[in-house]
Amino acid sequence: MKLLRQSPAPLYYIIGAAFLLTITTLAALAARGVRRAPPFHERGGRGGRLTPADSPLLDSLLKASPQLSRVATNPQYELQIIYTQIDRDAQNRPTFTPHTYHLNPQQYFNPASLVKLPVVALSLEKLNDLHKPGVNRRTIMATGTAWRCQTPVPFAAPADSDRTATVGNYIKRMLLVSDNLAYNRLYEFLGQRPLNDRLAQLDHPNVRITRRFAPCDTAANRHTNPISFHTPQGDTIYKQPAQYNPTPYSSPLGRVLKGRAYQAGRRVIPEPYDFTTANHLPLPDITALLQSILFPESVPAAQRLRLTPTDYAFLRRYLHATPHESGFHTYVPARYFDAYKKYLYYGRDPEIPHQSALRIYNIVGMSHGYLADVAYFADSLHQSEFLLSAVLYVNQDGIINDGVYEYDSIGEPFLALLGRQIQQYEAQRPRQIRPNLTEFFVPEPIR
Repeated sequence: MKLLRQSPAPLYYIIGAAFLLTITTLAALAARGVRRAPPFHERGGRGGRLTPADSPLLDSLLKASPQLSRVATNPQYELQIIYTQIDRDAQNRPTFTPHTYHLNPQQYFNPASLVKLPVVALSLEKLNDLHKPGVNRRTIMATGTAWRCQTPVPFAAPADSDRTATVGNYIKRMLLVSDNLAYNRLYEFLGQRPLNDRLAQLDHPNVRITRRFAPCDTAANRHTNPISFHTPQGDTIYKQPAQYNPTPYSSPLGRVLKGRAYQAGRRVIPEPYDFTTANHLPLPDITALLQSILFPESVPAAQRLRLTPTDYAFLRRYLHATPHESGFHTYVPARYFDAYKKYLYYGRDPEIPHQSALRIYNIVGMSHGYLADVAYFADSLHQSEFLLSAVLYVNQDGIINDGVYEYDSIGEPFLALLGRQIQQYEAQRPRQIRPNLTEFFVPEPIR
């Protein structure tokens, strides 16, 4: 099935036509108001055992568009959505009302690069916890080797500071263009056991981040590299020895098999692919993590990251910035277009113009046929805001690792239309108090 796009050019016009057809329906839905929903933990949403009932509002929004409904009602796409409305009081304090569609924490999806968000946040937190003078996100970091499947990053102090190996630059690369090598370096900095233990402390006990983005086996991923931090002159400020997790993690879902076959090299193996030891990050958990970064006061103190105001400002900047507007010299080339990492609303389409009044703070994932985007939208033109998370599976031939997925023809166009549908509804939704979104639009000097 071809959902919307054969080539990038027609998507913009087709989406516009779809909105002309549904605008009356959206206005009617907005006039009905909003029914409050209980939080995730009361609905079995975050790592729970139950599948919450679909939100009538979200169900109506999806069925208002034939293009959205075609995917949403087809089980083969394994669609899950969390749409969170945000309302402010007179002091501009937010409250959150989640609406879900087919949310099922027992249904595995491969999170791919979604795992980069907890890794970047916990890396900044670890720098703070070290309490080592001179060690911060701008300090030169070197990576050694101590086990098989490990690769080094020797000490270097290049003239171009954007090319220096630092925690800050690794974070920029991960958030701006979803760089996998940068993720590996910070996974190794954190260590497998401390990374997952800290996530459990933050009330994410079912999350498993246990793999590099490299062809390392399960045992090799339990070993992480020695790390050191240096002055520009090469003097060592801090050394971290190689780490090892002696107790392998088990999957909270048991054995996880997907697909009818998988490709290994040039061979197609006629058996399901085993994701049992793969990374696992349920949609409610990554949604909650994004909310905790953008709205730290909205989560209990015990579940709050140990980050400074500067840390939060740094993360915000690179969660919303496009490669070109980031000021990060590495991503000047044209191949890093504005929508490079924006699936919701833009559909990763280089032909759709960037909307300056709309800021999208997000993290994405694309792997094995799974396509995900977890985002916060701030719309200064309509004074509206919301959180939107979605994942779907586009692998019609059922073969894992063959590189034949319907990202362009089904997945990205669906997410583009979904983001626009919700944004249009939110632009018209009645609010007693319009949000003051200044904090999400002020210039950010943090680099």
